[in-house]
Amino acid sequence: MIYYDVTRFSDMDIYLFKEGTHTKLYDKFGSHFMQREGKEGIYFALWAPNAKYVSVVADFNRYDASKHPLKLRDDSSGIWEGFIEGVKEGVTYKYHITSKIEDKTFLKTDPYGFYCEKPPRSASVIYDIEGFKWGDKSWMQKRGEVNAHDKPISIYEVHLGSWRKKENGEFLNYKEAALELSKYVKSLNYTHIELMPITEYPFEGSWGYQVTGYFAPTARYGTPKEFMEFVDIMHKNGIGVILDWVPSHFVTDGHGLSNFDGTCLYEHQDPRLGYHPEWGSAIFNYGRNEVRAFLISSASFWFEKYHIDGIRVDAVASMLYLNYARKDGEWIPNKYGGNENLEAIEFLKQLNSSVYGEFNDIIMIAEESSAYPKVSRPVSEGGLGFGFKWNMGWMHDTLKYFAKDPIYRGHHQEQLTFSIWYAFDENFVLPLSHDEVVHMKGSLINKMAGDDNQKFANLRAMFAYMIAHPGKKLLFMGGEFAQYKEWDYKGSLQWELLDNPRHKGLLKMLATLNLLYKKEKALHKYDSEHKGFEWIERTDSTHNTISFFRKSDNVDETIIVVCNFADRKRENYRVAVPKEGSYKMIFNSQDDRYEGWNYDNEGIYNSEKVLAWGRENSISFDMPALGVVYFKAI
Repeated sequence: MIYYDVTRFSDMDIYLFKEGTHTKLYDKFGSHFMQREGKEGIYFALWAPNAKYVSVVADFNRYDASKHPLKLRDDSSGIWEGFIEGVKEGVTYKYHITSKIEDKTFLKTDPYGFYCEKPPRSASVIYDIEGFKWGDKSWMQKRGEVNAHDKPISIYEVHLGSWRKKENGEFLNYKEAALELSKYVKSLNYTHIELMPITEYPFEGSWGYQVTGYFAPTARYGTPKEFMEFVDIMHKNGIGVILDWVPSHFVTDGHGLSNFDGTCLYEHQDPRLGYHPEWGSAIFNYGRNEVRAFLISSASFWFEKYHIDGIRVDAVASMLYLNYARKDGEWIPNKYGGNENLEAIEFLKQLNSSVYGEFNDIIMIAEESSAYPKVSRPVSEGGLGFGFKWNMGWMHDTLKYFAKDPIYRGHHQEQLTFSIWYAFDENFVLPLSHDEVVHMKGSLINKMAGDDNQKFANLRAMFAYMIAHPGKKLLFMGGEFAQYKEWDYKGSLQWELLDNPRHKGLLKMLATLNLLYKKEKALHKYDSEHKGFEWIERTDSTHNTISFFRKSDNVDETIIVVCNFADRKRENYRVAVPKEGSYKMIFNSQDDRYEGWNYDNEGIYNSEKVLAWGRENSISFDMPALGVVYFKAI
């Protein structure tokens, strides 16, 4: 039986939904276990304002569209609802929608469904996400400190399906992946992982960036509660979990959001606004209140129900600009004649204000590649309200520099030094992401200049430079042990390379660097502020060297960073120090413990009253070729 005297919507819910400010629509729409007169069943609710008939088709009615029609609540809200008695967990279902437009019919996955069939199947699955027993209370109480701007944030980016596979080629499930990944990430001293999208998606080759289920973790690796266990295991091991989330576009597959009720409900009708030419996907209509509420509810959902610690918003630049990836004539200017997407800008401000207002201990990160101002500044100060922004300029400049033979690097010194001119304009994350190791771009190790020996030296030096540079850190899986192959989402990382001492040495060095980054306040406290950085010397392009201080509030905590990106050793190299005293070399990228070139120059160095780069105190040491060293006062 189906009944229409049960609802989860109050008048205030309807008001907030239509206003675009409801942030918990997942408690209202979708499929929910309820009781009616003591009998259990499922309440269904769907937004389809341009439908003339909606029904639930499912296992229990053999997908017969005539058996269980929903009732339109009212013309104003466009909400269809009904209670079906006796429906159990695990049942598959879709919505059969007959549109007012030309009497067309559609079969759609539940936009608010908590679980879906494993692709390529596409039905929603009745699932109770309540009742999971979380064991991460201590983590949740302290995560605001872990996520703070003045704390170390070092992120390991992961594609869950190809990080590691079983011997038979099958995916690890959520729990298996969590047990192995948490141990591995912890051994490397990372503070967070970032998962490429696990919101349900139909095409494996999209890597999760073409989404159908904004409230459903992909069934490829298990059930929703198994994903909760994944997060719980990470938290118990002191590791934060950041999700890639895609509000910039969505897949056009027939069972998804596209043309949902016979009209462009979630997207713009005009392809100059509603179709993304670069990705062949639909663009959300950010000017529609109900769409904004849908997306903000999705973000809130992952924080509330899954204890996620952060969201990295994909492709923000494509949202900000109406002419992104478009030629003249293929886009419509805004009301002022400009190319800014004013509705998307307001949506992003509302998104960040909403989630930070409710979860003040999380982080929101923008993947934003343009020069749009104040991306990571508060909305109250005219910003977009993100906590952090990816520093794409640093990434591109750094990779270009290290791809050059040292003989030519002197002509490109600005690719190392220019980033400091804008390093504190935003709260930056320094990414070496998945996008840089696919589509014939080559793996990180194969981007480096020189023979194999030099490539490893360069990669060690680049990682050491990255950790010392202002900004939080992100590295895509496989880079930590110099995977030779480009990333392949269909395969697994080249774990066999760790039998080679060079690859294992690089892994060991990265664990050391992450530990130093966590332990040394000067390397992280002022990652986003000018007072945490000071040049010693940035103009010695003849010798391909730069040197700088990373600073905290205590001069004794200052880290002296010296980089020699030439392929020649510099004997008796003199570097300025912040004060008179003794200094210890606490890190050397060419240390033989990391399979470096075995420069035995660790030890204690006493300062001398010898002028260096305008400072009266300095130390002298042998600077390794293609090496980066850190000193600290003792």
